[in-house]
Amino acid sequence: MNRTLILFSYDWDRPAFDALAGDWPQVSAGFDLFSFPSNVRLVWFDIERFVTLLAWRAKWQKLTAVASNHEQFGALTAAMLAERMGWPGTPVNAVLACQHKLYAREVLDRVCPEANIPFARLDAAYGGPVPQDLQYPLFVKPVKAAFSVLAKTVNNTQELHEHTRFRRRELWVIRHLVEPFERVIRDRLPEAGTAHSLMLEAPVDAPQYCLDGYVRLGQTVVLGTVGVRTYPGTQAFMGFDYPSNLDEGVQAQAAEVARKFLAAIGFTHGGFNMEFFVEPRTRQVKVIEFNPRMASQFSDLYRRVDGVDLHAIALALSHGQDPKTLPRLAPTAALASSFVYRLFDATKRPHHPTVEQKASFRQAYPDAVFLEFSMSAREIARDFKWLGSHRYGIVHLGGQGPTDLRRRCELASALLGWAAPLTGTCLFPPDQAKVAASVAANDFFEMEEAL
Repeated sequence: MNRTLILFSYDWDRPAFDALAGDWPQVSAGFDLFSFPSNVRLVWFDIERFVTLLAWRAKWQKLTAVASNHEQFGALTAAMLAERMGWPGTPVNAVLACQHKLYAREVLDRVCPEANIPFARLDAAYGGPVPQDLQYPLFVKPVKAAFSVLAKTVNNTQELHEHTRFRRRELWVIRHLVEPFERVIRDRLPEAGTAHSLMLEAPVDAPQYCLDGYVRLGQTVVLGTVGVRTYPGTQAFMGFDYPSNLDEGVQAQAAEVARKFLAAIGFTHGGFNMEFFVEPRTRQVKVIEFNPRMASQFSDLYRRVDGVDLHAIALALSHGQDPKTLPRLAPTAALASSFVYRLFDATKRPHHPTVEQKASFRQAYPDAVFLEFSMSAREIARDFKWLGSHRYGIVHLGGQGPTDLRRRCELASALLGWAAPLTGTCLFPPDQAKVAASVAANDFFEMEEAL
């Protein structure tokens, strides 16, 4: 049978790909960037050398395709290996163009300027003096990064200066995360300039969304739009809701922006995710960034509501198959959310659910996705430095309406001993509020009994 090489498969990807292994035989490669001793490989990691080793392994194990939803290294490695082996894959330069955030802005400025925001490279080396003549507030972020690391709004020179001060250990991590990408882009896309840099953007205060889709034979297919909730007064994600409340006209506008940009960079094959704002007054789409891979965290949401599996789509594309031929699963919910649990006080530590609490949670919500992030004090401190908060858990739930889903989140959180992340505006479609808006009585009493 045809076998797929899955790269950097962790967190969301590992269980999702494993569940498909019966129909899509696979082997894995890569390492976990956030666990020891796996992440020691950062010391010597080189993408081109890694691709050479993988090409040898592919021939030895008779592999026929490669797939990855990993932003930092996986998407680029998969593209380079597919190119070398002659397999279906996203063009290497298209991946580079998406992941080099400054270059992506330059391309967008040429093909769809109305969807762009003012931007510039920060004229300062890592840890060096920052310019004194900038106009604040500004949004600062790395040219190459993932997970919103070091992305922050700064209001004056002092805040920018403090945000760009790095301890020796931090600077080592940053350089080793960026350098593998830097070596490839110097060779393949030198006009983009160095990725060892921060960039500045005009801050935008507007609702945020994500457009998910794929390109096959040069044709863009849109799968849906996810709504994003943030903790009030921050840029930290509180939750992701599918389907979103975005009207069809704005969704069509977002899809057209994606088509123009992807065509401009030669993105002819593969999954993508476009993050964007919608200005409340003008209803104009403003792009945040493009990710040249499927959004793994959303796969479960689409599966619950639409019966569409983003991981199966990624596998089909890796073999050159049309994702439209994949069977759909039976939907289990009208709405679904990824709830993100965070701490904003660096002096506190999150509660770790006991074995009994986890068992009660599993009994009450057997289909829930549950992730707990246990970190050392040093890693938590780095979270606060780089992200402004500490993410300690994620729960995925589905519901038959907003009231149903909200109550499920409250009860699930209580079972785990966590505070429910429900503050702020709910982004569910208004018309969905009429769909099974309350929990079935028996279900509700069962949850109360579990508590």
